[in-house]
Amino acid sequence: MPVPLKARLLLADDHELVRGGLKMVLESAPDLSVVAEAGDGARALELALAEELDLAVLDVSMPRLTGLQVAAEIGRLRPELRTLMLSGHDSEQYFFEALKAGASGYVLKSSANQDLIDACRAALRGEPFIYPAAAAALVRDYLERAGRGEETPTDPLTLRELEVTKLIAEGLTSDEIAETLVIAKATVNRHRDNILEKLGMRNRVELTRYAIKRGLVEP
Repeated sequence: MPVPLKARLLLADDHELVRGGLKMVLESAPDLSVVAEAGDGARALELALAEELDLAVLDVSMPRLTGLQVAAEIGRLRPELRTLMLSGHDSEQYFFEALKAGASGYVLKSSANQDLIDACRAALRGEPFIYPAAAAALVRDYLERAGRGEETPTDPLTLRELEVTKLIAEGLTSDEIAETLVIAKATVNRHRDNILEKLGMRNRVELTRYAIKRGLVEP
């Protein structure tokens, strides 16, 4: 999906003052425009399914439906619409749940200035956005499991698939991966499909999480 010159955003947060501040941040970027707003999750879902949008920016904690529930429903009913989660809490649980719901990233409201703009742009490009503390949490989780002696599954990927996984996690396009590995673009796409099927994953966000845990890319 090509990145629009001026992306149309849905912004959902149940605190009107907070939503106003976030809107100002978003619209300070020339390529982002908030065209729809919601104060609860049910309204956010209604707008997400009815409006012409490129990205939904959702607060994790909202009345009626949480942002996580909205993101999951958008993924089921309108998978082409990307989602990005906002939270006032630096919570590893929320972060992992956001990824599970299919969100492209998770941004803290306390640092929602340039981080929020960068996260929106990454989501629109189809890339994950992981704030530093969350990336550290992924690594810490892996190390803690290893320290308890828990076995990690045998890697089901071939060496070539690991190469492709690493490059995908680093944000390279299929054309760039093909050029880097000197293989056809169709071969890259076939590897990607095989990787996602083997790992039981759906998108680049989940694949990036796997790549970090595997040590294929630095957090």
